[in-house]
Amino acid sequence: MHSTDVAQADPGDLIACPQCDALYRARMPEHGSRAVCARCHTVLIAPRRRAGMIIIALAAAQLVLVLGAVWFPFLRISRQGFANEATLLDAALSFTGGPLLLLSLAVTALIVLVPLARAVLTIYVLGPLVFDRPAPPGALRLFAFAEALRPWSMAEIFALGCAVALVKVADLAHLSFGPAFWMFAGLVFLTVIHDRWMCRWSVWQALERGYGARKAQVAA
Repeated sequence: MHSTDVAQADPGDLIACPQCDALYRARMPEHGSRAVCARCHTVLIAPRRRAGMIIIALAAAQLVLVLGAVWFPFLRISRQGFANEATLLDAALSFTGGPLLLLSLAVTALIVLVPLARAVLTIYVLGPLVFDRPAPPGALRLFAFAEALRPWSMAEIFALGCAVALVKVADLAHLSFGPAFWMFAGLVFLTVIHDRWMCRWSVWQALERGYGARKAQVAA
């Protein structure tokens, strides 16, 4: 990739570094290679073989884990013969009264709804492309929306907060983790893998080709 002569280049042939905004002429590297920013070394393009199928599989697994984490018990606390179980939603919505209501709703959205929405949108957008079909309606806007949600997915922050809180409570009562805790931990892990496998430039290129195929199909 080269940053020279970008003023005369077609905007469709350019790629901007998301960290330092440096502009480059986009060139597809070989599979297994990466194109990085010469200024800040941010990875710009990282194509991988069968990446689309793997990303869809990861998104489907994330979808299952989110639903399971919401449904099954998250934590069990027992002391002196008394025990109580709480689900993930119970923990997120534990302060639904008074001024903390908006905070509880925001936490629920950031740790449940945002990962759920990203998984659904990923499957919707990439599914047809992986099977060589035209891009679905609204795919460009929906993928852009899914990318805008990425910084707001706070599952790992919630997991870290739970770990700190559990360390403090461990001396006061007996704690046991429910299935939802391990599902949520798996969700955090898969989210990291999902973001590392996602080559956003390649997805945009595939979407443009998919929309071209869709227009040709409509014209025919």
